[in-house]
Amino acid sequence: METQNIWNKYSNQLYLFILKRVKNTEVSNDIFQNTFFKIHKNLTKLKDEVKVKAWVYQIARNEIANHFNTKSNCVEKFDRDNNVASEEYEQICCFDEFINELPEKYKNVIELIYLEGKKQKDVSRILEISIENVKVRIRRAKDILKERFRACCKYEFDKGGKLVGEANCLVCNHC
Repeated sequence: METQNIWNKYSNQLYLFILKRVKNTEVSNDIFQNTFFKIHKNLTKLKDEVKVKAWVYQIARNEIANHFNTKSNCVEKFDRDNNVASEEYEQICCFDEFINELPEKYKNVIELIYLEGKKQKDVSRILEISIENVKVRIRRAKDILKERFRACCKYEFDKGGKLVGEANCLVCNHC
């Protein structure tokens, strides 16, 4: 197995997994980069390619834990009126809210696949729906989320469908 294959297969859901836990885009990007660096560096240590997903997520969990352990050792005083800190939070403040506002059938699928890292066939079994229905729900949920990010936060999407730009939630006062 090559790093590129892991990237192609897991990068999107792994990034969301990290973002959901640290709730900061800059920190998420750093953790994501460190995770893939360690994946690449230690790929030869992977003993069973069948367990690659669990291995990848364990590296990410360790990186997240390292971040919080380091952060707790260097606690800074936080001024609640500090505009920089609040702007940083606003960049992703709608993320949890948008996930929670999804219709339940879409929310369940998104949480199981992207936030808990389950496979589509497992989600199909858990929710007792067909794999095709799981895929449709994923696509519809993504469409809803993209539209909400575009309308509320004024994000744009690149040709690959990835979120780009800066959030501007002050426009809708959603957050």
